[in-house]
Amino acid sequence: MSYLNQKTVKNPIKFEGVGLHSGKEVNICIKPSQPNTGIFFKRVDIKSNNIIYPSFANVTNTSLNTTISNEFGIKVSTIEHLMAALFGLGVDNALIEIDSEEVPILDGSAKEFVKKITEIGIVSSEIPIKIIKIKKRVEFIDGNKSMIIEPAKLNLNIDFEIKFENSLIGNQRNKIKVYEDDLTNIYNSRTFCLFDDIEKIKKNGLAKGGSLENAIVVKDSEILNKEGLRNEKEFVNHKILDCIGDLYTCGYRMLANITCSQGGHYLTNQLLRKVFNNKDNFTVLEIKEKSLPHTYIQKNILKSIA
Repeated sequence: MSYLNQKTVKNPIKFEGVGLHSGKEVNICIKPSQPNTGIFFKRVDIKSNNIIYPSFANVTNTSLNTTISNEFGIKVSTIEHLMAALFGLGVDNALIEIDSEEVPILDGSAKEFVKKITEIGIVSSEIPIKIIKIKKRVEFIDGNKSMIIEPAKLNLNIDFEIKFENSLIGNQRNKIKVYEDDLTNIYNSRTFCLFDDIEKIKKNGLAKGGSLENAIVVKDSEILNKEGLRNEKEFVNHKILDCIGDLYTCGYRMLANITCSQGGHYLTNQLLRKVFNNKDNFTVLEIKEKSLPHTYIQKNILKSIA
């Protein structure tokens, strides 16, 4: 399998579970798709106008999740963990059939998505991949929150920090090289919330399917989940997972340096809108092995870019 050609899943892959916010039972099936079709969702519970593309321009809600909608108001929510898994595993094209409005939360991370997609397998086409190369520095600031994207030679580097008043979470920071590092801790990191916020979240009609089986709950200086944390930076690592999934709404993987302080779905979406509002900020490269310096081919980086 060429790492530099577009890929899709080998066979249909099924998942079932509950929507974190809707509380509804849901089934999805990730199916193989032809080159240059990209990732797209199909609401099979709706007979017409049921295709939704996970584009940053189609994001209609960023409150505690990323929701996409088409021009007919048909939506799919909480796409970020699945999108991060597809990004990290190098899946360029896939049809995702879903029979409800929200992707199943599973265990609150991308762990199960990654595991099953890896087990079923990924196949390569004869068509070269395309990748976004950031050409200029762009930033989006919202109060004390900020996100900056800058040019990078041959990687996607993410430097992410969170700041919570809660003493157990506190300030956490992690830096990763998406195309070089082992992303296991990123994939495995679960969504989290403060116990004191649960009532407010539910009053807003969210987290109807939330439980200790699919989210970390922090009460004062205690983690209510019996098993505790999966890794020492699970809180910030989950934010990085969300960030990767939301970045994939640009349609391709990218070469960039990203620095984010206290970011989330809203910041990432607004930054992407700002980047792609000006063609001078980026270029789309078609990656062909023969067009790359030999030293690049020797690096494992291309294994993950493609």
